[in-house]
Amino acid sequence: MTLTHVRVMLEYFHPWTNAAGLYVASRQGWYREAGLDVELTVFDSLRGDTLEHLVRGEVHLGVFPTNRLLVRSAAGQPVTGVASINHRGMETIQSVVGRGIERPRDLAGKRLALNPTPRGVAMVRHLVAADGGDPDAVELVDSGYRELSVDDIADGVVDATFGGYWAWDALFAQLPGEQRIVWPVDEIGAPPYHSYLLGTGPALTDPGLLRTFLEVTARGYRSATDDPAGTLEVMDRVIPYFPRGILARSLELIAPTWWHGDTWGSIREELMTPYTSWLAGNGILPADFDWRQAIAADTAGVGALPR
Repeated sequence: MTLTHVRVMLEYFHPWTNAAGLYVASRQGWYREAGLDVELTVFDSLRGDTLEHLVRGEVHLGVFPTNRLLVRSAAGQPVTGVASINHRGMETIQSVVGRGIERPRDLAGKRLALNPTPRGVAMVRHLVAADGGDPDAVELVDSGYRELSVDDIADGVVDATFGGYWAWDALFAQLPGEQRIVWPVDEIGAPPYHSYLLGTGPALTDPGLLRTFLEVTARGYRSATDDPAGTLEVMDRVIPYFPRGILARSLELIAPTWWHGDTWGSIREELMTPYTSWLAGNGILPADFDWRQAIAADTAGVGALPR
């Protein structure tokens, strides 16, 4: 059987547990059984993020943040969301006890580290203001692409951070849990949104191939959810340099975000509409932008899969 090569680019500098379903499907041979030679890769950050690689036609599919897709779509670039990966936001605000930070408004007058993208700055300001604080009083510290941890906060580098994920970055800290403050943004006032979507660019033109890929990928995510022990064995092959305990906890936390009920892949209006409105309200998208122009028409998910 002749296999069709499909190159899929992940969303981060290295694989992590959010890609478990893709790797399980690959390791089990399910893509090959469906006639697909799937290559999973990460982006070269010196050449741009996943969406930049997609736009140039260097990969067939990619995983990316929802907001970045919408911005590129509004600019007329040929990228389209076809499925959801997560049904929650991943980011957190983190601090440590003893800094006088007990709720978001207490960040006023404190040093908060983040990658100061327009969306990141707007989110911090929103969360502080939503709690009755003064967003202008927060001292923003540019940490670039580096995710500072609560250990850095404990060392006095800053007072708080924004951006690290509650299902990944927050798990690596050495500081005892009772000394940490970890607030997932969707629990402190952020609008609801899909943290990551899967999408295509100009290199993928065959709707039948896409449909097959999504069906197999949904099977992979179901297996990754239902068989964590087997999934961890696969992840050991992919990212053996991370402690097994952290991978296990991360998988436990993130797997529920892949599903809306028993359906994988649905892109939901109740997550897209408020997030788009929020992005437009903060000047990140045009006021009249319709998120549907960035999303494939049939994105209700590939259906419930048997457990």
